Amino acid sequence: MKIAIPVENGRLNSHFGGSRQFAIVEVDSNTKAILRTETLPTPEHQPGVFPRWLQSLGVELVIVGGIGQRALASFAQHGINVVAGLPDERIEIVVEAYLNGRLTGKPEGCQHHGLDHHHHHGQQGDNCH
Repeated sequence: MKIAIPVENGRLNSHFGGSRQFAIVEVDSNTKAILRTETLPTPEHQPGVFPRWLQSLGVELVIVGGIGQRALASFAQHGINVVAGLPDERIEIVVEAYLNGRLTGKPEGCQHHGLDHHHHHGQQGDNCH
């Protein structure tokens, strides 16, 4: 199974759309082992590009911090599951948490985002990044 995680400095990037790299992690779900990890630069961010690109790489699951509603819908259309991760945590920790059943929640999609959106980080209750 292949898992994609938006990364920044080797950690889960909580701003999905602003990610410039993704870790593509190949895992053995039965043994709960990480088989291989590679970090790839992303194509230019435009609506629908990331789901198509990740699908072409054979990704079945994306672990995110925050993500917009349209991106969630696009991943669903491409048959890729999305789960909420541990923002700003090391990739290995995020993947181990998933493999051990600790990441099961769906991310709450950001409903207030347009194509040119602004973020106000640190506001209480604002989990959209």
